[in-house]
Parts: sequence; structure tokens; C-alpha cells
Amino acid sequence: MFTTGQLVFAGLFTVVFIAVMVYVYRKDLPLHKKYYKNSYYILIAFLLFIAMLFVIKYVTKNQTS
Repeated sequence: MFTTGQLVFAGLFTVVFIAVMVYVYRKDLPLHKKYYKNSYYILIAFLLFIAMLFVIKYVTKNQTS
């Protein structure tokens, strides 16, 4: 389906992209710790909201009349 050249390019692109992302994240880590302190509360609230939607869907779908 893919040629050897395309697979090599995709593999190299993936490796380089991940390496650059790790480098940039490590470089910005002090800023993240300073400006995004306690941001995990937002993540928890978002996950609870999604879980609540699934619960509502399950309850309303499985209600017997």
C-alpha cells in the first residue's frame, strides 16, 4: 500500500517530531510550572463532565417505560 520511501519518511518524521516536542516541552517546563500551577483541576472537572454525560446517556437509554 505504501512504498518503502513513504514508510521511511513517516518513521523519520515521527521520530523527529516527537524529539522536537520533548525538547520544546523540557525547555518551557519552568514556565509551565509557574503559570499553569494547579491546572489539573480543570482536567479533573472536564473528565467528570464527560463521565456525567455518559451516565446521563446510560440512564436515559436504559429507562423502562
